[in-house]
Amino acid sequence: MIAHIEGKIREKSDGRVTIDINGLGFEVFVSNSSLQKLPNEGEIASLYTYLHVREDIFQLFGFTTPDEKEMFLKLLSVSKIGPKIALSILSALSMDLLRKAIITGDVDIITTIPGIGKKGAQRLILELKEKLNLPDFSEGVLGYIDNSTYVEARDALTNLGYSLAEAAKALGGCSDDDSAEEMIKFALKKLAKR
Repeated sequence: MIAHIEGKIREKSDGRVTIDINGLGFEVFVSNSSLQKLPNEGEIASLYTYLHVREDIFQLFGFTTPDEKEMFLKLLSVSKIGPKIALSILSALSMDLLRKAIITGDVDIITTIPGIGKKGAQRLILELKEKLNLPDFSEGVLGYIDNSTYVEARDALTNLGYSLAEAAKALGGCSDDDSAEEMIKFALKKLAKR
């Protein structure tokens, strides 16, 4: 098993990076968040890795943090989730947003990920809630996520034309004491900077 890789970035493209180690190039598939955190071409990069082996193919997946790699492995343990879909999930949603969606049972946000339908999202939530040992929704964790203020702000953003994923991501970092109006203003400022 290849657990870690470090070398010069030869090439960066959408969803993958080529790492040169003493003249040998390793193609590593990465999430969008990992790709953004990596240095520029020609600079040294370090990635935690997972080697996926099938009958006819060896694929190397890379992560900038051990936490992201652990989440990837947990996603692989969900039935009918392969490495490409797991990486797609990590590309579409931040780690915090994914955890919040699982805790709150937010099927809508998970179905915005290409390749995941409603049944797949429900299965993912059910299986990961147990495997991640996340707090129970009824315990009132994560402040605003479990109350109607967050839902009201998210719905307002989707009514303005933003996708559920964009709205949820923009609302990340709001204070649990904020009103729906304050959350919307916060999110719109974040969205305007993009």
